[in-house]
Amino acid sequence: MKSASPTSRNIPSCLDAKNISQMKYNIKITPRTFHFKQPAGTSRGLYTERQSWLLELTSPDAPDRKGIGECAPLPDLSCDYGADYAERLRAFCDTFECEGAVDYEKMREYPSMLFGLETALAHFNSGTTAFFDTPFSRGEEGIPINGLVWMGSYEEMLGRMVEKIRQGFHCVKLKVGAIDFDHELDLVKRIRSRFSPSEIELRLDANGGFTPEDALYKLELLSQYSVHSIEQPIKPRQWSYMAELCRESPLPIALDEELIGVTDPSMMKYMLNVIRPAYIILKPSLHGGMYGVRKWIEAADDNNVKTWITSALESNIGLNAIAQLAAQVYGPNITMLQGLGTGQLFTDNIDMPIEIRGDKLYYIK
Repeated sequence: MKSASPTSRNIPSCLDAKNISQMKYNIKITPRTFHFKQPAGTSRGLYTERQSWLLELTSPDAPDRKGIGECAPLPDLSCDYGADYAERLRAFCDTFECEGAVDYEKMREYPSMLFGLETALAHFNSGTTAFFDTPFSRGEEGIPINGLVWMGSYEEMLGRMVEKIRQGFHCVKLKVGAIDFDHELDLVKRIRSRFSPSEIELRLDANGGFTPEDALYKLELLSQYSVHSIEQPIKPRQWSYMAELCRESPLPIALDEELIGVTDPSMMKYMLNVIRPAYIILKPSLHGGMYGVRKWIEAADDNNVKTWITSALESNIGLNAIAQLAAQVYGPNITMLQGLGTGQLFTDNIDMPIEIRGDKLYYIK
């Protein structure tokens, strides 16, 4: 958590700004609560609703244009969330209105705010929700995605898994680490007994639910069932334990929560060099916005670490922005499945021109 708010972090007033853009901007902030169709369970607990702050960027110099962005921190996870979140966000928006540009150096430690502002500006500048010119944004190809099975009872998780497969997914991510491990192991075993690795790629996400003492034993048991990878087996900020797991685990390990709060590009490279994971999972709202995701990909490439991008339970506004980013940074014909199958989570989501067909996400022209 930061020790100072933006107003005390040398954010200039309009009178102090030296490089004021000729374009004048206004940003309206609207809090919005989204409600899950069913409780979403992780090892950190259940989510029943999701708080976001929507940004509407306009300019009197271009009255026919508007940009929409979403700031969606996770209260128990985001490094920039706090009781004064709305005040901090307003201060950053005021600074942008004064200067007409995003100050990445100041904002990189506030990833959800940065991502919302980047998205609003990209939407405004492009004049469309298809921010970048890609085969995805032109509606020519879809982005391959995994299905997601939330934690629940043993019976619930098995039923959800079967439903995802019925819907046409060829890769399913299963949340583990909260219910009895023997039940989770049996569920993985039963899935693999019914579906071969060539039929279903199985990814696991422990959300830090294992301990350093039992993690390797559990990973060895899970490795019997041709699992693609497991995300964040132990809680973050235990670099020596995590590095040991990455060396010893028979399952490839992906970092997720470990990346939160690491905002300096040199530290990104250092951390990956120390821990040496097989993968990192990139979430713009948690890992530095679009700017931070690009820096993480550079660091990963330098350390021979593979990456994919996922949402962090944003509404369709954030989800579309993440999909546009994934299409832009990975180029055409994406083969690594992305974690972008969260657009149907809420009863009161916001309509955007994206839809899932089979196991791909498409932008609708």
